Amino acid sequence: MVSRVIPVEPFDLVLFGATGDLAYRKILPGLFHRFQVEQMPADARVIGAARTEMTTEGFRDHVAQAVRDAVGDDTEVLKALPAFLECLDYVPVDAMGDGGWDDLGDKLRDNVVRAFYLSVGPRFFGPIAGALAKRGLATPESRIVVEKPFGHDLASAKALNADLRAAFREDQIYRIDHYLGKETVQNLMALRFANSLWEPLWNSTHIDHVQITVAESLGVEGRGEYYDQSGAMRDMVQNHLMQLLCLTAMEPPSKFAPTAVRDEKVKVIHALEPVPLSDIARGQYRARDGGDSYTDHAGDPRSNTESFIAMKVKVGNWRWAGTPFYLRTGKKLRNRVSEIAIVFRDPPHMIFPKMEHRRGNALVIRLQPDEGITLRTTIKDPGPGGMRLTEVSLDMTFAEALGEEGRAQDAYERLIMDVIRGNQTLFMRGDEVEAAWEWADPIIAEWQKEDARPPSPYDAGGSGPEDSLMLLHRDGRRWREIGG
Repeated sequence: MVSRVIPVEPFDLVLFGATGDLAYRKILPGLFHRFQVEQMPADARVIGAARTEMTTEGFRDHVAQAVRDAVGDDTEVLKALPAFLECLDYVPVDAMGDGGWDDLGDKLRDNVVRAFYLSVGPRFFGPIAGALAKRGLATPESRIVVEKPFGHDLASAKALNADLRAAFREDQIYRIDHYLGKETVQNLMALRFANSLWEPLWNSTHIDHVQITVAESLGVEGRGEYYDQSGAMRDMVQNHLMQLLCLTAMEPPSKFAPTAVRDEKVKVIHALEPVPLSDIARGQYRARDGGDSYTDHAGDPRSNTESFIAMKVKVGNWRWAGTPFYLRTGKKLRNRVSEIAIVFRDPPHMIFPKMEHRRGNALVIRLQPDEGITLRTTIKDPGPGGMRLTEVSLDMTFAEALGEEGRAQDAYERLIMDVIRGNQTLFMRGDEVEAAWEWADPIIAEWQKEDARPPSPYDAGGSGPEDSLMLLHRDGRRWREIGG
């Protein structure tokens, strides 16, 4: 198959936090993959910047190990590693002080795309952005990339946006949410807006409900202190699940362009109705079979922070009136799975005998672990004996259907190349971030009251608390099995 990779123009990418965990696991191996398939040009440069005192050769050794850990022993792929390492440079920089900034400026070129990736904690966003502007390193064409969390609430999000906008224009700011870089998430838009089969059915007349699930099998090990200040609502719902909800529910944009797509996403957030506590189930995992509980890592045995949340969300507009969206995410669940399930209504008049345990038609968009799309349909059970019905799935797993071209390209690979191209379609806009917090803050405030009900315990390795099951059961519905 002929490669469809289109090279980007030469660039200087300054990676702040270059010695950190995210850079090691995702960003640097992702850049190598783009180099290996010749999308990243040989004259592009990646300049690592961090407080760590390190030489360029030391940084190259560090990156080489990161790539080998990511790639394994694939000798064919690793042939490109020596040439990739030649693209790397390093400068020790004190983000909060004066050290290293002049050296960094000396390494930057004037005739290429200039991007600054802030793989650092949010408290460094404003100081680094300000230093780049003050020292003349941020040109009018430069781009700046920041990682979540984009604030802790509406007030802090507004303050963060103000700090970034004091140094960069909104069209230079790329707020990265790696969920939007997943192949299947983008395929959701292609599925809806490039096929006449689906768009006429994409409304409350034909769709009974939507389930969005992001389940994780790991706990909060190593992140307990951070997570206990965040919880599932802030860590996942306000950003990742919100993005999936917006892409599922949004109106067709006038064109596939950054402003048009993001305008429609913001409209969805503004259309979200307030969520009462009766439509929310919160949980916290407990030890099972000698394992760890949430509080073993959170530090506070009295912690009321949720490691699981499920909620019924209503989009108050014409398209979705009467069709609820059920959101669910949690730690220490049975399997690691992320999916969007579009569950269609039954035919208005069923001429066949009722099937026991019939689940009906559903379009399932899988984000992980195996990206793909499944359509559950009802057919005749083969063989004699009359008209017996059964349910089967039409399955398209991208890696199987598309061969090498269907390799699950890591989200960071795609999104970083979009930064270089100057394409903001898959990045969050400032008003979008603030609108999401404006919706989430009142919900969080309700359960932080003294008389609010604490999260319900659930067994590690299960499917979440009983409250979550009842959330759908009372509506005559049921969750899809996690990983099933």
